[in-house]
Amino acid sequence: MSLPTAAALRSRKLAEIQNTTYDLLIIGGGITGAGIALDASSRGLKTLLIEKNDFASGTSSKSTKLIHGGLRYLKNFEFGLVREVGHERAIVWKNAPHLVHPEKMLLPIVEGGSLSKLGASVGIYLYDYLAGVKASERRKMLSAEETAKTEPFLNKQILKGGALYTEYRTDDARLTVEILKTAERFGATVINYAKAEKPVYQGKKIGGFEIRDELTGDTFSVKASGVINAAGPWVDEIRKADGSLSGKYLKLSKGVHLVFPFKKLPVNQSLYFDVKGDKGRMIFLIPRGRAVYAGTTDTFYDYADNPNVTQEDVCYILDAVNALFPEAKLTENDVESTWSGVRPLIMEEGKSASELSRKDELFVSETGMITIAGGKLTGYRQMARKSVDTFLRNTPELQAKCKPCFTETIKLAGAGFESKTQFLQTLKDSAGQIPGSLLVLESLFDKYGSETDVILNMAYDIYSENRTLENPLVLAELLYTIQHEWVVKPSDFYNRRTGLLYFNRPKVTETARLIDAHFAEWSGFSPTQWAEFNKQWNHEYNEVLNFQ
Repeated sequence: MSLPTAAALRSRKLAEIQNTTYDLLIIGGGITGAGIALDASSRGLKTLLIEKNDFASGTSSKSTKLIHGGLRYLKNFEFGLVREVGHERAIVWKNAPHLVHPEKMLLPIVEGGSLSKLGASVGIYLYDYLAGVKASERRKMLSAEETAKTEPFLNKQILKGGALYTEYRTDDARLTVEILKTAERFGATVINYAKAEKPVYQGKKIGGFEIRDELTGDTFSVKASGVINAAGPWVDEIRKADGSLSGKYLKLSKGVHLVFPFKKLPVNQSLYFDVKGDKGRMIFLIPRGRAVYAGTTDTFYDYADNPNVTQEDVCYILDAVNALFPEAKLTENDVESTWSGVRPLIMEEGKSASELSRKDELFVSETGMITIAGGKLTGYRQMARKSVDTFLRNTPELQAKCKPCFTETIKLAGAGFESKTQFLQTLKDSAGQIPGSLLVLESLFDKYGSETDVILNMAYDIYSENRTLENPLVLAELLYTIQHEWVVKPSDFYNRRTGLLYFNRPKVTETARLIDAHFAEWSGFSPTQWAEFNKQWNHEYNEVLNFQ
């Protein structure tokens, strides 16, 4: 196929960046930076976003993958935060219905747990009220017998009752990518593997950054009227480079999740439950297709890069799950995959990691650089609005040409359908002669939504060139992510675009031979570079089961 390679697409974009002056430079390609890029570009600002690794490679692919309504925030009496995230949850569900799924969550009430039946009832009622939960999704209180019937494998000896309420599951990395794709449709430029190294100033005000291409080592300068630092756990590094790291600072908290085969823990719905022996701590257990995952831990951690999964982390989660599901008898050998990320929290002396607020804060340096820190996945849109509003107040010459924020009404890439059932039927009717298509179309839809028809058309082109292929849709998915989602390395595809590393690790081996035969060619990078990319990927593939 005569499409440009990943290397060619990247070279073309880098040339354009070096010859353009931007209204706004955004540092950080996680959910916060992505939201800012969409907000700024949709208002009419000429916007560039850079990310030193792959998009969503930090905290934004390492969350519990829930669009929280904020039940846990009630413990810290953060009522305003509960109200805000409940409102935002409804918006992201409306704008990305292929990625956000309302699901029932069971809260078992157990002996020695953090909540009594009355406390849970009042707390979740207040949660439903503050979060604006619609009547059909409001909480239902259960007796011990009803709870056991709802989830038969629960430890009945400690069960006192339960509550069913609604949470919304998502794919955090895919949500970030869809926001970035939508931002590009409004004219933003986004590029991964481009690191902000040193600020560039015009007089005493920040006017851009020196950038390092992490794939080639080349450096160049980007000019912009202003800079927003949305680097997540790395925001203090950017503040330090600007000479503005003072006052409040980040404290990082590590969160670990373990993935098991669903057949080892066949739960009927997601659960949010007390950790036995760690009073006040609760974790989630969430089914996702052929897998089920549990987490998260919440411990202070000193480094933003590559947080490890320790034996202690694994034992903590295993003990918590086995205490509630003793028949499962889960061991370390049942762990199929893991992920570990760090939360960027605003430090408050004397508080533990789980007690620190999840609220976001804005800092504006004397040079004019804006930093957005803290916050949660669910609140990304409001964080973006506040960041861009602040930027525009500081650059009145740009404010006059900009529209007000209207991201509340912007459908994200992939949301171009009215009915999932009807759209899937149209896809199945169109699939025709593509081998294996009926088995995977729904899983593709759950990742790419209405963009699945683009993948299907690519599959037809690939299959027409080689009728011996058993699974052209796998190759079409790879090609789509290279052409439309900035995939450069194997880890970009297997981890953040498809989630295979976490949720279907056995399939990575199954599809590797077919994919590898085409990936190197479609990437366009030199054999030496490709060998290094594969070395990095093999390390990442093995590292998820390396408990130190």
